[in-house]
Amino acid sequence: MSNANLQFNLTAVTATSKSRSTLFSSSGDHLNRFCTCLPKPVLRPQRRRLGIRATEGWQPPQERNKLQVAALNNVLHYPSKLKIAVVGFGNFGQFLAKAFVRQGHTVLAHSRTDYSSEAHSIGASFFSDPHDLCEQHPDVILLCTSIISTEPVLRSLPIQRLKRNTLFVDVLSVKEFPKNIFLQLLPPHFDILCTHPMFGPESGKDSWNGLPFVFDKVRIGNEGWRAEKFLDIFSTEGCRMVEMKCSEHDRHAAGSQFITHTMGRVLEKLQLETTPINTKGYETLLNLVENTASDSFDLYYGLFMYNKNAMEQLERLDLAFEALKNELFGHLHDKLRKQLFLMKREGSMERPPKLSKLPPNKGKGYALPPPSPPSNSEILQPQNH
Repeated sequence: MSNANLQFNLTAVTATSKSRSTLFSSSGDHLNRFCTCLPKPVLRPQRRRLGIRATEGWQPPQERNKLQVAALNNVLHYPSKLKIAVVGFGNFGQFLAKAFVRQGHTVLAHSRTDYSSEAHSIGASFFSDPHDLCEQHPDVILLCTSIISTEPVLRSLPIQRLKRNTLFVDVLSVKEFPKNIFLQLLPPHFDILCTHPMFGPESGKDSWNGLPFVFDKVRIGNEGWRAEKFLDIFSTEGCRMVEMKCSEHDRHAAGSQFITHTMGRVLEKLQLETTPINTKGYETLLNLVENTASDSFDLYYGLFMYNKNAMEQLERLDLAFEALKNELFGHLHDKLRKQLFLMKREGSMERPPKLSKLPPNKGKGYALPPPSPPSNSEILQPQNH
């Protein structure tokens, strides 16, 4: 090929390449202008189809409560264990503290009496000074005092040293009284939970399973995890959890607990003793006397003094006893009346025997003298008292 022809072909190829480049460039500009005129697509997130997924089978209420507490801990990262200050470390306070320690909670004890050795034996810390106790910043202040000493003990605590939302709990046998004291003396940023374990060191010494635990969430703030964890202690032990208003509790307690303690102390005054022929019913009465006599009289006095329904029950008990005596003597008078009419029909002028006063029971096992048929002379002879 000659040089002229070769130069012509190169020129033609170069021109063709420039024309193609110009064509594609022009087409790209038109395409870009065309695409800008189109509406931009709206990107929407892909929706997941809703459905019910059964992760667990049916759970009883106590198990569901445990799962709810565990889920709350995982989400909010609250501590799994509580720091509980037991104020009033007597018999009942130690009884509850053992369960707290057994479940891994930290127990701080305070009382007027030195219970440092008892606290150490169950794994608790004892503080004789309430200021030192509150400086530990417990999550829960549990009052285990007597009813009549609740208010002065609460006033003696330096609550200004406690953290906000500290939970105050009582375990008294009456509920309206501590509720009103808490609301009156505690600032609004403290939580209030009124409870009553319907058992004690005797009835709950073997197990708490099935025993009722009454509670009323009087005032619980935004951080309610303390109250839930505290209630979970008793549900874990198997208690039957009963949520009930304080007023309703006192109404029921006056007709059950106060009557039980009253009958136990009445029977205690009779100084009942076991016999070789005890029946099951008599054994029940002896156990009632033992259970009620082991409690202090301050407890019984508090049940009467600080429950407005107790006086009504005491009056009803007195009326019931009088009605029972009237019923007994009414049957006795009917029997004597029949004997009198029978004597008149037989033409006898003899008078029926006069009812004497009951002699004191001197351990012979009966209230009246042994019955013996009276003679005619004994009936007619006047009785000297």
